[in-house]
Amino acid sequence: MFSEIEFNRIKRLPPYIFAQINDLKMKERHDGKDVIDFSMGNPDGDPPQEVVAKAVEVLQRPKTHRYSASKGIVRLREAICKWYERRYDVHLDYEREAISSIGSKDAYAHFMLATVDPGDLVIVPDPSYPIHTYGVVIAGGNVNRVKLSPDEDFFSNLHKAIREAIPKPKFVVVNFPNNPTTITVELDFYKELVALAKKERFYVVSDIAYADICFNGYKTPSIMQIEGAKDVAVETFTLSKSYNMAGWRTGFMVGNERLVGALAKIKSYYDYGVHTALQVAAIEALNNHDDDVELIRQTYEKRMKVLVESFNRAGWEMEEPKASMFVWAKIPEHFRHLGSFEFAKKLITEAQIAVSPGIGFGPYGDEYVRIAFIENEQRIRQAAQNVKDFFKREGVKTSSKINVNGKVALTE
Repeated sequence: MFSEIEFNRIKRLPPYIFAQINDLKMKERHDGKDVIDFSMGNPDGDPPQEVVAKAVEVLQRPKTHRYSASKGIVRLREAICKWYERRYDVHLDYEREAISSIGSKDAYAHFMLATVDPGDLVIVPDPSYPIHTYGVVIAGGNVNRVKLSPDEDFFSNLHKAIREAIPKPKFVVVNFPNNPTTITVELDFYKELVALAKKERFYVVSDIAYADICFNGYKTPSIMQIEGAKDVAVETFTLSKSYNMAGWRTGFMVGNERLVGALAKIKSYYDYGVHTALQVAAIEALNNHDDDVELIRQTYEKRMKVLVESFNRAGWEMEEPKASMFVWAKIPEHFRHLGSFEFAKKLITEAQIAVSPGIGFGPYGDEYVRIAFIENEQRIRQAAQNVKDFFKREGVKTSSKINVNGKVALTE
């Protein structure tokens, strides 16, 4: 009798394609198949021991089991500001320009609820992390997808989108190092973006979740390094990747006082923040564990190099990214007609490896899959062998690139 009652917000959300991949992976495992999982950016390492110990210590204290503060306890907001000062020489006011969040996903989604009105336009790169698009949709706004590709100038695409947009965008979302494409930018990119935001009168939301996971000497810049950025921008970060604290749900937003204030106000209605013990542990991580972040970065760099080299040898051409914990791999031409979802399903059932279909990140991602560095080096090499055997069974003719004494050679 209630079937005619509509839930229009839910109807605007497509099926979560990654859940379908996970279901298929679990079915194969239930049937006894050893599926090697590269599908989710879920770190497999442990946080620094001192961080865990700090959380346990605080859990055992009296009076730490009451409600915490939705903005984050003062010492955590101070630690966030010190982190920016130490890494980027950026000075922030912990009272007005920094707020703790239940992961950066929470910060972004609640921020959009606080600031996007029905009919507002938000420009989002495509491909993009799904919440960057659907956080806007959930808030009732409209999304203009702007193609992000290694082969195209994003700024040219952005200028065109702004010029043609009706109404003019309220926000432009950027995420570098980008998930899923791994595309990176230099500081000049943000200088140009801040200038454009002031000229065209829009705000910028920057997500630097993978700021610490960089390779071959690359360093991630922050938009907050640009003079005047706090006039037009906020930036989010999470402890999930840098500190192996994905399940702890700890992140933050910094920047423009008005925008941070909007998030603070809506969060005061929605939550009381994460448990105090986790906030104190986050203080320990941010203040004292840069060396552990470097060790985690080195682990991902080793895995990245093994994955790229071994998959190239198997006949699946891909290049080393500058940053992030992924390879954004173009589907081999033999399978490209399938699209990324069907190809990902085929990889699970025929090669026993799980990856994320590019279509899940937007229409422009359908010729790619995302491969995460969340398995150890031995498992990565086994996955490459599985791919090689799969290609052979499928009759795939490949020209693979391998490194020979620092030079690139082709093998048939």
